[in-house]
Amino acid sequence: MTNTNTESVLANLLDNHREKLLSEWIQEQSTGGKRTAGLMKQNELRNQCSEFLQLLRQALGEGKVENTNGPIWSEVRSFLDLISRSRALQGFTPSETATFIFSLKRPLFTLLAEELKSDLVALLRENNLLNSLIDELGLYTTESYQKAREEVIARQQEELLELSTPVVKLWDGILALPLIGTLDSARTQIVMESLLQRIVETGSEIAIIDITGVPTVDTLVAQHLIKTVTAARLMGAECIISGIRPQIAQTIVHLGVDLADVETKANLADAFLIALRRMNVSIHRKSNI
Repeated sequence: MTNTNTESVLANLLDNHREKLLSEWIQEQSTGGKRTAGLMKQNELRNQCSEFLQLLRQALGEGKVENTNGPIWSEVRSFLDLISRSRALQGFTPSETATFIFSLKRPLFTLLAEELKSDLVALLRENNLLNSLIDELGLYTTESYQKAREEVIARQQEELLELSTPVVKLWDGILALPLIGTLDSARTQIVMESLLQRIVETGSEIAIIDITGVPTVDTLVAQHLIKTVTAARLMGAECIISGIRPQIAQTIVHLGVDLADVETKANLADAFLIALRRMNVSIHRKSNI
């Protein structure tokens, strides 16, 4: 793509018609049934548009239209990254976020047509180059939005994993870690970190890992359990695994997993009684007399 004076033409448009362009651009984003007005205050939208036009003008004065990946355009790209991330958090859709850039086409093309109405050849050339510029920046915005959404989703998944692995203090020195759902490598790491942190905070000597809510136990799950038990032991706490159903017991034996040195119980109540005995605590039923 060759270019002669697109930068100067666009720069002149931004210098001579900035307020008009800004007003028409904001109006373009606020019409057509878009939700922008409901998700963002008008002054916030105006500030974003104004700052983008300023950065665009700066880049046009220093770089080339066809080189928007170059260092001259880094501030423009950084601003679009910020816009994409903030709109992802505000609840904008990908198309609504991309509209921030693509809605600039009509106002710019209108001004360009007025500026070059006497030179149709130049108008066609500049129109094509301007179209390519907006498309490139719009696609960059879409990609940036997608990346931001993936980061948000990943963070939410981590938070959900943390919430799904609560470490409960049952008694002084006794913790319980009820596990529900599939136990994979990522979750095992969170489980170990949560358990070890609580062991340090409470100075607990016994941790009950309850797998009643774990649907299946395979070799990988068993290995994850052993890793968690080993990590707890290194912190000075012994583990009891509860929730060992007949099917799980058969599976563990069939897989040849060695849990001989780990206390196991069928349910959490039995495991809790064992833990109390180890802490030299006895429970007596109150007499009705």
